Amino acid sequence: MAGDSLVVLDVVATEQEAEVVCGLLRSAGIECLTRQTNVGAGASDGLTVTGPYEVVVRAEDVEAAREVLRS
Repeated sequence: MAGDSLVVLDVVATEQEAEVVCGLLRSAGIECLTRQTNVGAGASDGLTVTGPYEVVVRAEDVEAAREVLRS
């Protein structure tokens, strides 16, 4: 996904929830990644201990990814 135009599809409460969402997307053939939001990273002086996570997909996959999450 490096070099692609990336879009935040969703923001969820935990890393585990983000991985579940990514698992659903991957099972539909959509590449994704998770990353901690700036809010979460700042909560523990830069240590990734807690806080919200983003689910990120390629811009061209956003509509398909939203459809997967709706179903």
